Amino acid sequence: MIKENFIKLYEDSFKENWELPALTDYSKNKTYTFKDVATDIAKIHIIFNECQIRRGDKIALVGKDCAHWCVVYMAAVTYGAIIVPILQDFSANDIHHIINHSGSVFLFVSDKIWDSLEEDKIDNLRGVFSLSDYRCLHQRDGESIQKLMLALDEKMEAKYPKGFQKEDIQYAELGNEKVVLLNYTSGTTGFSKGVMLTGNNLAGNVTYARTLDVIFRGERMLCFLPLAHAYSCAFNFLVPMAFGAHVYILGKVPSPKILLKAFEEIKPNLIITVPLILEKIYKKMILPQLNKRTLKLALNIPLLDARIYTKIRKSLVDAMGGRFREVIVGGAAMNQEVTDFLYKIKFPFTIGYGMTECGPLISYDSNKEFIPGSCGQVLKGIMQVRIDSKNPYHQVGEIQVKGENVMTGYYKNDEATRNVFTKDGWLKTGDLGTIDENNRIYIRGRSKTMILGASGQNIYPEEIESKLNNLPFVMESVVVEKNGKLVGLVYPDYEAVDNTGLSHDDISVVMEQNRVELNKLLAPYETVSTLQLYPTEFEKTPKKSIKRYLYTNY
Repeated sequence: MIKENFIKLYEDSFKENWELPALTDYSKNKTYTFKDVATDIAKIHIIFNECQIRRGDKIALVGKDCAHWCVVYMAAVTYGAIIVPILQDFSANDIHHIINHSGSVFLFVSDKIWDSLEEDKIDNLRGVFSLSDYRCLHQRDGESIQKLMLALDEKMEAKYPKGFQKEDIQYAELGNEKVVLLNYTSGTTGFSKGVMLTGNNLAGNVTYARTLDVIFRGERMLCFLPLAHAYSCAFNFLVPMAFGAHVYILGKVPSPKILLKAFEEIKPNLIITVPLILEKIYKKMILPQLNKRTLKLALNIPLLDARIYTKIRKSLVDAMGGRFREVIVGGAAMNQEVTDFLYKIKFPFTIGYGMTECGPLISYDSNKEFIPGSCGQVLKGIMQVRIDSKNPYHQVGEIQVKGENVMTGYYKNDEATRNVFTKDGWLKTGDLGTIDENNRIYIRGRSKTMILGASGQNIYPEEIESKLNNLPFVMESVVVEKNGKLVGLVYPDYEAVDNTGLSHDDISVVMEQNRVELNKLLAPYETVSTLQLYPTEFEKTPKKSIKRYLYTNY
């Protein structure tokens, strides 16, 4: 059991960092200090107390990332309730289902999403509150929440006549073994399950992060990944909030143009991202430079190549604010060519590995220890790993883990819980890979996406896609099996096609040439029979992994 109590981490942090900035809504240029956050939490606690919310009651939360989202999350867990964050990308039907399945009694929601929900499908909710200003949007018959909200300021004043002070902070006494979070997954396989995470699971992630020396009190971060996802929630919110760091919440779709402007203004000290962001920057900013004939020639000359790589690294670091110690990449596999290039130019990045069921971290290396192809060493003293194969160092098998960060199970789903744990208590990740003598993990693919070749060979479509995505005019791809053959579905890079003056009719010719080039890079049993053009971008999860299950029968 982790020694530090999860709730106590934040009780202490609010007191120690009282006057420091905690959260900024970047798009609104509005900043909240730790004092402001703690005061808002105190108000919400009065609402919970007056409405007789009990320990273990569920509080659902869905809406655009913002400071108020963070306040509600923190208010629920520090009161002793269980927070149920819901990804705003979920459909109205999914949101209805999660609210009902979790048994949530209150819902905090953005006004826009509330307009899309149907009250009669979530009629067990006692109250619904707006994320914009906490007003009561709806109350169940017989409730008097709206009347309470009118008197909230008076009640706050009566309870804290001298104003809310840091000495007034006193949060729930709750053991780390208690469930504090129900996180409904949004995976590539299409099924959403409620992951039960305890204070110990989350404290394991937060206290481990403290040992890494990548973010410190008073420093800055930019949050542009969805906070309802375990990866972003842990490292863009829970960690900095415990350390006294200042989080700017982008609150917009993170297009490269918007992101680069925000990086320039905020100059973050640590960057948490997903592969897609770095892959886009590589493809749009770096690859065109590398493909220039003069640069290609220069890179073949000793001494010149080092200078060129230094210059490219500097331009990339400057574009991302210039002050970060490290870029941590997670949430999905990163393209190997991009990984190798960033490593070659000594860009300070690393790739970690985790899953919602571990809240989320399983393995990590600092950028100084990172080895391309790996996703870090299993967290020492916190997690253990084993590979379900006869030779875990060389023979691919399922990655299985156990330790402080592992969930207690899936909410109201005993069958799924039984299926995801081995008989001797190890969590089956569903990922395939190997480890080395330092417990460093190397992932090959997902067990559910692995394709069995005609002669029994294991084929990992992610590895083929990684090579295919680097070929001309390929924006993204999915490799599927069709009638015993491998087929690549390709969404073309139409912007690149237009810029070169090609007609859209020429794309099929280019793709056939791409197929020939691709197969030269593959083993005979991995060869792709055809590349089919796909008309739109592939549908993705919030962490930007393609929802593969939608395309297996295309």
